[in-house]
Amino acid sequence: MAAQLNNPLPPGYQLEQYRIERQLSLGGFSIVYLARDESGNLVVIKEYLPNSLALRRDGKILPSIAEEHKAAFRHGMRCFFEEGKALAGLSHPNVVRVLNFFRANETVYMVMQYERGRTLQEYVQKSRGEIREKFLRGVFLRLLNGLREVHARKLLHLDIKPANIWLRSEGSPVLLDFGAARQTLAADLRLLKPMYTPGFAAPEMHGERQLLGPWSDIYSVGASLYACMARAAPQAADARIKGDRLVPATKRWAGKYSPQLLQTIDWCLRLNHMERPQSVFALQRALAQPKVAPPPENLISSLRTRLRDLVAQ
Repeated sequence: MAAQLNNPLPPGYQLEQYRIERQLSLGGFSIVYLARDESGNLVVIKEYLPNSLALRRDGKILPSIAEEHKAAFRHGMRCFFEEGKALAGLSHPNVVRVLNFFRANETVYMVMQYERGRTLQEYVQKSRGEIREKFLRGVFLRLLNGLREVHARKLLHLDIKPANIWLRSEGSPVLLDFGAARQTLAADLRLLKPMYTPGFAAPEMHGERQLLGPWSDIYSVGASLYACMARAAPQAADARIKGDRLVPATKRWAGKYSPQLLQTIDWCLRLNHMERPQSVFALQRALAQPKVAPPPENLISSLRTRLRDLVAQ
């Protein structure tokens, strides 16, 4: 089924106890709105509406779903609902707060706390000159506190990028827009193309999905750090596998940032998932201790070879 352009709910529409103010974004998987609750407080509402499975026509509220796609749509709705349920039980200052989730209009909605500020992507695009190392370390160290809690709940984010990192007005980061439900839906249903952001998705997201783990989010963190310096996404992982043209951070920004920070970014961006930091804690330790360098790539390869030889004996 070809992708369609879905129409958002109209401004002023009453959705349960929330009143839609306006659309914030429209993607292939969902529509995001700014709304107000019964007390007049601003909230963000995410509506499950994959445009490959459902179509809301102009002037309509209920989506139109072809009979052959109803099972797939309901499966994705369950994934989205379960993700909302899991996130609602997670309370951390550096992870978006899910306030409510409910069914309506033959689909599912996730209500999140509204935060004043802007995305890291917007901050980088509007900044003049190089982004300071102290700023990058501060933002990503606090962000990793949140990601560490996510991983402790046996969840993965799977869509970390500067556009999904919100900077509050006072500068603290918030991890937004989890992509786990999107990835589950795409993996389970062959008629859907995987929904990920080129340049930020780990290599295993392009094929070997059984290898997904904390190291997959860590690749995206490294790509986000790289993008903040380059003001553009790094070469996509699937393209790197075919012909790696990504200039290592240690070469591209030599003399502009500390060697240890650049080595840490290259460590996160290694194509082999076993050669990246295996936990958020390991990455935090590297970012928090500027003088401690990550293990060199040739050392990791040597250790892996020795381990393989020992297993073979």
